[in-house]
Amino acid sequence: MIRLDGTHITLRDWTLADLPVYLEWNLPGHPWQDLDGPYYPRATEVELMNKMEQLKVQIATQQFPFPRTSMVIAEAVSNRLLGNVTWYWLSKETNWVAIGIVLYDHNCWGKGFGFEALGQWIDYLFESMPSIVRLDLRTWSGNIGMMRLAEKLGFQLEARFRKARIVGGLYFDGMGYGILREEWDDRR
Repeated sequence: MIRLDGTHITLRDWTLADLPVYLEWNLPGHPWQDLDGPYYPRATEVELMNKMEQLKVQIATQQFPFPRTSMVIAEAVSNRLLGNVTWYWLSKETNWVAIGIVLYDHNCWGKGFGFEALGQWIDYLFESMPSIVRLDLRTWSGNIGMMRLAEKLGFQLEARFRKARIVGGLYFDGMGYGILREEWDDRR
């Protein structure tokens, strides 16, 4: 089991206690859903149940992938699930990885939890994957908080895809940020 303790949050593996909370946050009507890729369709009930079953198996068998592809962001004191961090390949052939974060509870926004969690996640990924030389973070121009978080962490705006995302019938830009391993090391 992996547990990365911070000041206000902890990154850790999933537990059975997280699953009902995760399910509740993924039901329609939560503010985070308006910001986290709102141009993609939300998971159906069947897809959510399949994801829950996959997580149950991983938890029961403790067969989490290495490096982890997802970890829970938990409040340090209560251990309550606040969100999660993820990564995925943009190009496995060239060691090109993108990262993501979601804080489900809007009461946690703007308090440094995302900064701490994503910083720990970046440390973990660079340590666990010595072959990667950069990390990407993708968002859209309507997600001001994510753009600010990327910049605060030292990511550079590398791409702006004009009018590439439609949200609420309006066009927004797709935003691509990146940070190189040596830039991250210099910041730490």
